[in-house]
Amino acid sequence: MADGIAGAAGVPTLAPMAFAEAAESGTPEGGEVTKVITGHLASGVADFVYLPVEVPRGVNQISVSYTYDEPPVPAGTPGNSCDIGLFDERGTALGGRGFRGWSGGARAAFVVNSDSTTPGYLPGPVNHGTWHIVLGPYQVAPQGMEYSVSVTLRYGAPGAPFVPSYPAERAKGRGRAWYRGDAHLHTVHSDGRRLPSEVAAGAREAGLDFIVSTDHNTSSAHGVWGPYAGPDLLIVTGEEVTTRNGHWLALGLEPGAWIDWRYRARDDAFSRFAHQVHRQGGLVVPAHPYCPYVACQWKFGYADADAVEVWNGPWTYDDESAVDTWDAMLGTAMRTGNDWLPAVGNSDAHGAPQVIGLPQTVVYAEDLDRGAVLNGIREGRTYVAESAAVALAFTATGGGRRAGIAEALRLRADTPVDVRLEVSGVPDGTVRFITDEGQTHQESLDASGSGTVVWRTTASLAAYVRAEVRHPRADGTPGRGNTTGRDLQWGPMAALTNPIILRLRD
Repeated sequence: MADGIAGAAGVPTLAPMAFAEAAESGTPEGGEVTKVITGHLASGVADFVYLPVEVPRGVNQISVSYTYDEPPVPAGTPGNSCDIGLFDERGTALGGRGFRGWSGGARAAFVVNSDSTTPGYLPGPVNHGTWHIVLGPYQVAPQGMEYSVSVTLRYGAPGAPFVPSYPAERAKGRGRAWYRGDAHLHTVHSDGRRLPSEVAAGAREAGLDFIVSTDHNTSSAHGVWGPYAGPDLLIVTGEEVTTRNGHWLALGLEPGAWIDWRYRARDDAFSRFAHQVHRQGGLVVPAHPYCPYVACQWKFGYADADAVEVWNGPWTYDDESAVDTWDAMLGTAMRTGNDWLPAVGNSDAHGAPQVIGLPQTVVYAEDLDRGAVLNGIREGRTYVAESAAVALAFTATGGGRRAGIAEALRLRADTPVDVRLEVSGVPDGTVRFITDEGQTHQESLDASGSGTVVWRTTASLAAYVRAEVRHPRADGTPGRGNTTGRDLQWGPMAALTNPIILRLRD
């Protein structure tokens, strides 16, 4: 535990750091006072440790910096890593109003005042009362962690209040159409290396129609996106909620809204915050569920989710695992009659060389506005493509009717169903049709990357059909989905669809 901790109800709290009133300290207008606290956190310390700071009247800015040691550790043993954030005089209650910012481990210092606050932190007055610096030691070496926190208060009159510029909730769309977007992006407001202006420029370069702002554990970017949206680019406000048991995207938050992240699966708190997002009309999307980094793998289950991110950034083995799990959930939904969970894909781009829009979710929406795009994702009317160069059209026709992605055909068991995929932009690609039985058809495209593949089935043979388009493997071969061996079966994904449902009619 930390030296000097005096906490209750499992919330470790350090001894308070107190400052004198301006009049008592003799500090002149614009003057500053700095205090430093040091301590030790042992291996096994709680997820979050709170340092109270008694802020007197007359303060207009609080500045914080921190350091911690990184002693050598044996191979395979995690070393020290510690995040930091801030809560104001309104308290640290889970989901409460006191949140003032979070930078995680992205920066070693921050400033909070009325107008020129460090990205990741919310501008506003520095009121008197007990503030809390929160340390998040998510990895602690066997030797423990030595830390030092420096707090500087500046005395003076409050500055001019910050006036947020939120993005418009509508852009100039094309009516009912397919719209391309990237719903997982980071800026300098968390651990990204791009400014919001650079992210918006990258989205336009990638041919996107919309993006979602998802900085880690903070809403501070929401109020700066306004100037970068426009008739050609819808910007939706959101957050990546980064817990110790997995990350999830809160898409379509009300501008300025913040979602707490300080819980694990065992705390039974996830549903509370998922419902908070749903009350705002937003979506809950588990992100990169098999990411191998510490605290990234998804442990909360999918009961409260609206979609799942099965493809995150350049295609890797953890995406293969995510698609396999999602496909198994489709089978379960068909068996139980429950709703199925749509799949999405996003870049999770933080900075160069990560590419905005690799991949991107293509949504069939009534128009290019926040509600319509979110509704399209919620209903699964989406496919995922590696870039704007890749386009799909996926349909199934039978019994005189036709269905597209996320739609259903109700048919007699033996009624023929023609499944059709039109592809462009994947030279020498391989088309796969996958049902609840697994892969049922495979066909290669030529060097042009464009083509149409048609396959016939029935509702007795397939409860659903979905499509994938793969690049060739490293040896240039298309691969086969019905063989086993030490080699990977497939090359990287180029595109994948949500399913078309085939239901049996009496």
